[in-house]
Amino acid sequence: MKITDSVRRLKGVGDKVESNLNKLGIFTVEDLLEYYPRAYQTYDVPVDVSDIIPGKHLAVRGVLHRSLVRIPGGRVEKTAGTLVDGDTRLQLLWYRMPYLRKQVIAGKTYIFYGVVKNKNGQWTMEQPEIYEPEAYEKICSTIQPIYSLTEGVHQKLIGKLVRQVLEEKTLFQDYLPEKLRMEFQLAEYNFALQNIHYPKNQETLTLARRRLGFDEFFLFALAIRRMKASRERSENIHPASDRTWAEQFIGCLEYRLTNAQLRAWKEISADFSGPHVMNRLLQGDVGSGKTVIAQLTLLTAVQAGYQGCLMAPTEVLARQHYESFVNDFEKFYQKTGICLRIGLLTGSMKAKEKRAVYEALETHEIDILIGTHAVIQEKVHFHDLGMVITDEQHRFGVSQREWLFGKGSLPHVLVMSATPIPRTLAIILYGDLDISVIDELPEKRKPIKNCVVDPGYRPAAYRFIENQVRQGHQVYIICPMVEESEFMDLENVLDYTERIRKILPPSIKVAYLHGKMTGTQKDEIMERFHRQEIQVLVSTTVIEVGINVPNATVMMVENAERFGLAQLHQLRGRVGRGDDQSYCIFVQSGKSESAKERLEILVKSNDGFKIASEDLKLRGPGDMFGLRQSGLMDFHIGDLYQDSDLLQVAGDCAKKYENQIPENLERRMERYMRLAGNDVIL
Repeated sequence: MKITDSVRRLKGVGDKVESNLNKLGIFTVEDLLEYYPRAYQTYDVPVDVSDIIPGKHLAVRGVLHRSLVRIPGGRVEKTAGTLVDGDTRLQLLWYRMPYLRKQVIAGKTYIFYGVVKNKNGQWTMEQPEIYEPEAYEKICSTIQPIYSLTEGVHQKLIGKLVRQVLEEKTLFQDYLPEKLRMEFQLAEYNFALQNIHYPKNQETLTLARRRLGFDEFFLFALAIRRMKASRERSENIHPASDRTWAEQFIGCLEYRLTNAQLRAWKEISADFSGPHVMNRLLQGDVGSGKTVIAQLTLLTAVQAGYQGCLMAPTEVLARQHYESFVNDFEKFYQKTGICLRIGLLTGSMKAKEKRAVYEALETHEIDILIGTHAVIQEKVHFHDLGMVITDEQHRFGVSQREWLFGKGSLPHVLVMSATPIPRTLAIILYGDLDISVIDELPEKRKPIKNCVVDPGYRPAAYRFIENQVRQGHQVYIICPMVEESEFMDLENVLDYTERIRKILPPSIKVAYLHGKMTGTQKDEIMERFHRQEIQVLVSTTVIEVGINVPNATVMMVENAERFGLAQLHQLRGRVGRGDDQSYCIFVQSGKSESAKERLEILVKSNDGFKIASEDLKLRGPGDMFGLRQSGLMDFHIGDLYQDSDLLQVAGDCAKKYENQIPENLERRMERYMRLAGNDVIL
């Protein structure tokens, strides 16, 4: 068997199974082995019902004296049974699994595996796994993988296929020299693969995770260094030394630029007239004023005779940028007589509208194009693209960034990000870019008032929200889930929306927003919220990158402990954009003291960079089974914050060995770059 073989070669894989695996990005044997578990379960020795411990995963041994029954009522069909041991009763509860009533036989002994909770004074285990004693004995005291799934692909199937491949033993030749592995204390590659899927113990799992995490970071760092090397050799063929228009624009502003904004603009200006193509990251906290720097940059490019382009990750954000640019440059025209022609290109525009934009770009009737991913389509041709800007850079893949760069002949590149990454990490992650940081907020911006509360505070919070709405303001409520969870008591968008509609007066319009909605549906809701037709928006984190709604003054985050601090800070940035005082309420449902300590960092500071650094110190390199920091880099194993030390090691290693790459590593590099557009976010 070869690693490049199709998964179709594996026993048990037919047309239908192959198609379902393809949906998960699994096409080859190599893809399968690199489809790592998302989590693990440890199966301990079973306990009797009388010995249950609430709040942890347990294997409970018991006999069902009565058959399972259906519980009527509710949106979701429920199946229930009860285990009894003396005075102790344990209710078993399953959702959407009516077939269990025929499969599970009363009078037989079973092992039920799950988390025991106290619900309304009764011990309850929701959605437990069911084992016969002999079957459970085989997995007892082992660490079992849990994979992300899709329809038609279950845990047992992936596990069986992975085992089949791993039986081949040394399928991979390790591309890292033994000397390097010894130097950086890295496990052999085949050992790592075996123990990431089926670890012998916690120690081997840690070793496997370190090696594979290193590989991800190492390949990433090598790719970055190659990109930088190619860019450094690129001559600046779009020089722009005259900044008269930019200086006039600054003079027309109704506010003063901060020292950090002026410093960033000075660095960008120097790139414009330098010997090489600009390739710069503009990193600034939420609300720090990156947009005006983008305007100055594009204005300077247009004055020099070139075209500019700004790409945003969502249609709503692109339209908002377009409206803002048109408005600001119209004021500029009225004061100076300098006219800039702004165009908009999004996927939802009609074919006729798109054709008009295509023609105007080619004939240079558009100076600045603002759009979504639609700007990198094959039909888009610029007359002379000299400046490319991507907003919310962490939302774009490598290939998307390169495609936009390819729309011109060596245009300057400015990438903007509001994601707060400590500078030490940013230097590695954005190694192909020079970095400018806007690390102060505009003078007039009022700091957001924050508080961390327990669920008992909700009635008071709802009264506060109602009062804010009556004053003409708007509110975000963030929930971590879309639908009712079968495993966790987390607030969810759909049920929460219904509940709060009953709590708040009918005159207050409440709507919901989540990632499973279509792009059109999401855009419609956000536009209505922007027009103040909706007062309270219950949403998942899809609003993390959203439109500017200055009228929104309150954000309430449910189950705040389930989010990373950097993401919470990003979410918080949706409020506090107007002149009125804004507030953020973090509802902590869990009782963990460490979680409360982390959330208190947000209360004490509105500085995203400081928050990210503190979060890094608190979380450290461990906590491998905790939730990942979302919204940054889509690495499968490595975590930017938890594994920052490993990232540093990989960066140093790439620098040291970039000119000593063996043939089998080159193959992996080629594969990595092919997949980079989908899997690695820069």
